[in-house]
Amino acid sequence: MAKKEFTYRGKTLEELKGISAKEFADLVPSRQRRTMLREQSDEKRTFMKNISTGNNIKTHCRDIVILPSMVGKTIRVYNGKEFVAVIVQPEMIGHFIGEFALTRKRITHSAPGVGATRSTSSISVK
Repeated sequence: MAKKEFTYRGKTLEELKGISAKEFADLVPSRQRRTMLREQSDEKRTFMKNISTGNNIKTHCRDIVILPSMVGKTIRVYNGKEFVAVIVQPEMIGHFIGEFALTRKRITHSAPGVGATRSTSSISVK
């Protein structure tokens, strides 16, 4: 069985790389379209210039829309504590970069503390 080729809104990755940013903005959902058509900040302009030249780029800006030209690049996104490496896959096109660098850790609880409930007196203290 052959691997299914990636498409986004009926266009292949090669077709997406060939279209302009305005044409791509028409394909993405409205929230991303508004972000793309708005005037870009200096930080975003610098990021877009660096993404075309390098492969491993750091950024604090989490609200950048992933474009087809970013596929295959490694982007290090700040999550509030550290830079998380995000390798851009074709399925990520049209999403924001910050969606893939989680800001909250998964909480795992251990045994209840001493004095938490009346039943904790039967639990051995480590």
